[in-house]
Amino acid sequence: MKRFFDIVCAALALLLLAIPLLLLAWRVRRELGIPVFFCQVRPGLDGRPFRMVKFRTMTDARDLDGQLLPDAERLTAFGRFLRASSLDELPELWNVLKGDMSLVGPRPLLLEYMPLYSRVQARRHEVRPGITGWAQVNGRNAVSWDRKLELDVWYVDNRSPWLDFRILRFTLCKVLARDGISAPGEATMPRFAGPQMEHER
Repeated sequence: MKRFFDIVCAALALLLLAIPLLLLAWRVRRELGIPVFFCQVRPGLDGRPFRMVKFRTMTDARDLDGQLLPDAERLTAFGRFLRASSLDELPELWNVLKGDMSLVGPRPLLLEYMPLYSRVQARRHEVRPGITGWAQVNGRNAVSWDRKLELDVWYVDNRSPWLDFRILRFTLCKVLARDGISAPGEATMPRFAGPQMEHER
């Protein structure tokens, strides 16, 4: 049932948003350059890697040594708008249609984080990752890593069609309020360094 709902909703959304997505892609190209899409391999269901696609939100600005500048310096006002409005996430509907992701589930994080998870935290990969999730409507990037991963595992244990519906509804409210976009002093979140709570080790 969940997979059927994902396919129908993702297909309809891509059809209805085709022209706005093309216009947004044009604006991204003009403001931030090419490539228009940011693609990165992330862990999916059972930790299997897949190629996630989203609109880029940062420039390729580099220092005198040719090294990329910190994220905060490469994030333009337009990039911040894309993140705050979650418009940068819309291309992930293609990942949903392909079966890499779901509309609702734990957000796909970096592959390099996987060895750092505690046994409990690793359970977030028991379901498909989502465009939005329980952690996103309960603090997003404004909560600690331990709390965010705890919320992800709570979703795994309590998932249901009704909970997914609630999360989608709360997501709309969060996006309109532009709530929890980043952690204090960060462009998004600091890097995950492993569980901090002793009982999760």
